[in-house]
Parts: sequence; structure tokens; C-alpha cells
Amino acid sequence: METIKNAANAVGDKINEVISGSSAECNKEKAKDSSNTAGERVGAGIDYVKDKTEEAGHAASKEVNKQKAMH
Repeated sequence: METIKNAANAVGDKINEVISGSSAECNKEKAKDSSNTAGERVGAGIDYVKDKTEEAGHAASKEVNKQKAMH
């Protein structure tokens, strides 16, 4: 039962990793867009960093859950 739970958690972490990565890319494009105000660009840059941090956290959690599911 624990193996199934860990596998499901790994899948959930992968989904969250993809969502965070996608959001980061959108924010990166907003930060690069010169038609946005300086404030919008700075805000998008900050959000990009937050999203990339979340993406890395989800990737690490996914690996832990994947390893637990294999054992």
C-alpha cells in the first residue's frame, strides 16, 4: 500500500514540476518583454525565480518518492 502511495506522490510531484516550469517560462517571457513596465518586468523576474525554486523542489520530491516506491 505504501508503494502505491509513494508512486502516486511521485506522479503528483511530476505534475507540479511541469506546472512550475511552465509558469517560470511565462514569467521569463514577461520579464523580457520591453512593452511591459519596469515594475511588471521586475515582478515577473521575481516570480520566475520563485517558480524555478518550486520546480526544483518538486523534482527532488519526485525522486525521493520514486525511490521509495521502488523499494
